[in-house]
Amino acid sequence: MDIRKIKKLIDLLAESDVSEIEIREGEESVRICRGTAVVNYAPLPVAAPVAPGAAQPVPPPAAAPSEAAAPAELAGHLVRSPMVGTFYRAPSPGAAPFVEIGQSVKAGDVVCIVEAMKMMNHIEADKTGVVGEIFVEDGEPIEFDQPLISIV
Repeated sequence: MDIRKIKKLIDLLAESDVSEIEIREGEESVRICRGTAVVNYAPLPVAAPVAPGAAQPVPPPAAAPSEAAAPAELAGHLVRSPMVGTFYRAPSPGAAPFVEIGQSVKAGDVVCIVEAMKMMNHIEADKTGVVGEIFVEDGEPIEFDQPLISIV
């Protein structure tokens, strides 16, 4: 590549808001970057030096998982989220929820909406029964396969 072309590219880069440019001509290429990135690193905490032979502090033992921390068994048939998104109980703000606890539902009834990427996905009951519990609050973010509603 001709050095005059490269100088001209540098001048064009300096006159514009572009910070990087790459040009290929056949098998030759040139890449020109303007400026340098400034990265601020936070200093890492450093432990105080310990004299040889001095007693080393012993970290406390890790707490054993308690029985209360274990998730309780969820009763009934669980309607789970088929995707990551936002949970909505009603078709629109201020509207009545699709289902309430104690309400009978049939397979195929819409029980909630999961919004994902601006798409409203109707979640249907896949079993006939009564809504036993609603595990998620309206407008709460949810994960894939998260239990939403139980049907007993």
